[in-house]
Amino acid sequence: MSPQEIIEQFGPRESMPYDVVVVGGGPAGLSTAIRLKQRAQEKGQEISVVVLEKGSEPGAHILSGAIMDPISITELFPNWRELGAPLNQPITEDVFLMTSQNGSMRAPNFLLPPCFNNHGNYIVSLANVTRWLAQQAENLGVEIFPGFTAAEVLFNDDGSVKGVATGNMGIGKDAQPTDAFQLGMELHGKYTIFAEGSRGHLGKQLIAHFKLDAGKDPQSYGIGIKELWEIDPQLHKAGMALHSAGWPLEEDTYGGSFLYHLENNQVAVGFVVGLDYSNPWLSPFEEFQRFKTHPDIRAIFEGNPDKGIAAGKRIAYGARAITAGGLLSLPQTVFPGGALVGCDAGYLNASRIKGSHAAIKTGMLAADAAFDAIVAGRQSDELHDYPKAFEGSWLYEELHKARNFKQWFKKGRTVGTLMTGIEQFVLRGHIPWTIHRHAPDHMYLKPADECEQIVYPKPDGKITFDRLSSIFISNTNHEENQPVHLTLKDAQVPVMLNLSKYAGPESRYCPAGVYEFVKNDDNSDRLQINAQNCVHCKTCDIKDPSQNIVWVTPEGGGGPNYGSM
Repeated sequence: MSPQEIIEQFGPRESMPYDVVVVGGGPAGLSTAIRLKQRAQEKGQEISVVVLEKGSEPGAHILSGAIMDPISITELFPNWRELGAPLNQPITEDVFLMTSQNGSMRAPNFLLPPCFNNHGNYIVSLANVTRWLAQQAENLGVEIFPGFTAAEVLFNDDGSVKGVATGNMGIGKDAQPTDAFQLGMELHGKYTIFAEGSRGHLGKQLIAHFKLDAGKDPQSYGIGIKELWEIDPQLHKAGMALHSAGWPLEEDTYGGSFLYHLENNQVAVGFVVGLDYSNPWLSPFEEFQRFKTHPDIRAIFEGNPDKGIAAGKRIAYGARAITAGGLLSLPQTVFPGGALVGCDAGYLNASRIKGSHAAIKTGMLAADAAFDAIVAGRQSDELHDYPKAFEGSWLYEELHKARNFKQWFKKGRTVGTLMTGIEQFVLRGHIPWTIHRHAPDHMYLKPADECEQIVYPKPDGKITFDRLSSIFISNTNHEENQPVHLTLKDAQVPVMLNLSKYAGPESRYCPAGVYEFVKNDDNSDRLQINAQNCVHCKTCDIKDPSQNIVWVTPEGGGGPNYGSM
């Protein structure tokens, strides 16, 4: 049965009216909801706010490095320390390495541009920060519905956004309702704020529907892959933040690593690869595993039994796409009845490797615009005060200074490093030129026969690992009897185009082993989709060279369950 046939048989759907509907329970969405309630308290007004979160709880799907600039959370909660916000580990040391296969060179800190200075920032678990924000939101009277996916945008007769509908529950693999079937519900709002994170399912549709990206540079993304480790206390340096660029990536491939020493003898190690890479043989997951074997890095995890230093233990794994195009790729963020905030729009500052402060700030700005509009008796129109406030904010100034960062690195690591130094260190962000991008990430892949094949070493199970063991510790799970949420526009394309021309890149760019080419009985090839493994990173939706893969929302509550990631 089609979704429309299901509604016709089991409908009508129950509807619930709110002043503001927020889609996404991450830092941007929760900050939107919190700010709305704060403004209502200040003015003695009543305002109803609901937050939909597709994860099993707020924070379940949140993955980031993360170093957090506290500027926005301080604006939202000036007393966040007294309230117990989990910003516990201040940065004590910045280290930046340029790596070769057998060694590295540390850049002197006095030569690092301001974007690499983390003094005053905190190493955090963004998942834990999100859980804390959710508690503050509930304390203010925000309704949070975890385990509910926003599956469909609803429109008024005049074309403005009316709200969203949640996904139906209990649909079997055959697309038929099971005994556990529950019809989705509609949430109607005077305004609907979309805060789904990078490559949001509904945000993508809204950008296309309202042509919000007209006249903008194509959006650019990266994939961030992260592990959390416990290491020997002798090797732990609380507050040290290490970044690197160079090996194992080639000169023409954007990316780099991070290694952050949190509290409790834990380190977060991760790797980011720009999804505009050209070699289809490249595997971001394998590059990350290879990075950990670098002589300056592996000792942290390997230990040294002869010196009484124990080996580390990997305790968590995850991956997530990063919206990294910056100011030049930022779409129009308002449309009739709603707005985009946080990474659903693309406010991350790639030069600083930070986005949580931007997510919180844009949520606050959108909330202010929505609150003022509702108090004035408006609804379903465009919240023009939101982008206007952004253009007058410190965030706009920050992103304007960094507008060329990703574009320079498309010209190679050497040029990117040199020009970032000139723009940020010498010119201090007062840049008289602007560099534009002209193609989306999926268009950069070259045919496999034009590229050097990359042969990756087998994992050792101690420092390097395979995908399946990694997925196991991400606590990823989906209800097995549900339609596959990774859909193909044309089932022939993966073999006829992707495999024949690009050697099946989906089997490599996916960090969760979702896509696998297998042989049929007649020795022909077919693409097998292991949707149960999906960590909702959205890489396939971005990098598929034919844009044939479309990520849609699975049943609510499915996906990873990140603990302190």
